[in-house]
Amino acid sequence: MTKNLAGGLQWAIFLIASSIAAPIAIASIFGMDTADTALFLQRTIFVLGIACLIQAFIGHRLPINEGPAGLWWGVFIVYAGLVGVLYSTAEESLQVLQSGLFYSGILFIVFAVTGVVDKLKQFFTPTVTFVYLLLLVLQISESIMKGLFGISSEGDLMDVRVLLAAVAVILITFYFMFHRSAFISRYSVLLSIAFGWLLFWAIGKAPSIPETSGAWMTFPDMLVFGPLVFDGGMLVTTLFLTVLLIANMMASVSVMESLLKNAFSIQSEDRMKQASVASGLNHLLAGLFSSVGPVPISGAAGFVSATRTPGLRPFIVGGVIVTGISLFPQLMAVLASLPAPVAYAVIFAIFSKMIEMAFNELEAEPNRKRAYKVAAFGLMTGVGLMFIPTESMAGLPSAVAAILSNGLISGTIIAIIIEQVMTRVIRIK
Repeated sequence: MTKNLAGGLQWAIFLIASSIAAPIAIASIFGMDTADTALFLQRTIFVLGIACLIQAFIGHRLPINEGPAGLWWGVFIVYAGLVGVLYSTAEESLQVLQSGLFYSGILFIVFAVTGVVDKLKQFFTPTVTFVYLLLLVLQISESIMKGLFGISSEGDLMDVRVLLAAVAVILITFYFMFHRSAFISRYSVLLSIAFGWLLFWAIGKAPSIPETSGAWMTFPDMLVFGPLVFDGGMLVTTLFLTVLLIANMMASVSVMESLLKNAFSIQSEDRMKQASVASGLNHLLAGLFSSVGPVPISGAAGFVSATRTPGLRPFIVGGVIVTGISLFPQLMAVLASLPAPVAYAVIFAIFSKMIEMAFNELEAEPNRKRAYKVAAFGLMTGVGLMFIPTESMAGLPSAVAAILSNGLISGTIIAIIIEQVMTRVIRIK
């Protein structure tokens, strides 16, 4: 019981630390005040906790935490730019986005029932997974390095003390991860975050815990932005978006299955259809509670590899802890005060494992010549799009802008297309 509780606490801290950036950034884009931002964060964390439990019990049944989908993050940014253009107020735009989550939830379930999900699974070969994992690490590397340098906004100067402290946290994380003691390596993330928090407090770089007002326990409000509405543009956007989210989900599940099989000799059953239905329920939940659409996070494989905790029970305990914490504003305030460089330092160590997994996937590809060509197209396209400012795509349809502004998804799609062309048409040997 103690083992599951400690593992669950570690999962909970990892989930929250890797998820708070998106809702805070979205709230800022839409001009929410401090109180509304705190409530938006609460609703998002609450939904993510429930989403983990839904996937654990009726979905893929793997230790993969749910996080704010990067694709939805991109769509929120696009629709924030439409305020004053297509929508008169930010609330009206958010109401459409809230409704879009419902559209997506229904589409997830329809695609699962009709067999579309099963047909998509064949495209996720070792080569495509390799491209996806590398692009994932490259996409998040900018945020990680800015966090390690203490840069929180454009124009900030690097903070040398923050950088040195962050490097110390990275080193201690690797030390804990590869420690001979099974206890220390299993709880390396928890121990590293505790060490980092104390270190930043000692050097005076830990933010103070904000005061909270009102009830000591609050349940998230529903349909905060108003009743559901029909919007044709959003329906088209969610149609494409849901297909891409399914691809993202499949990649995350595929990576975790590969890790469990190779590193822990654990075989998992094919539950991709159930995972899609669970994702549909999670999106309906996200729309009901006016939050951000969730998606299984590939970084979970790095977390499991680093902590050597492939069991489902600690993951379920973590989901319960996250859900419970979200109901207590003061606890949310404490966790939200975790120094960002500490979170980024630990994530740096975890994502370094993802690169190792990526090359392990490539080694499983029998046709290396074709794999190298596919990877070249996918990586060049994906990385190149990461350098194009999102504002440059403001004139495009929202669905197209959401895809092109996400180098991870675009590069993966290109890799799938090129590999299929080479396999079925060119027949490169």
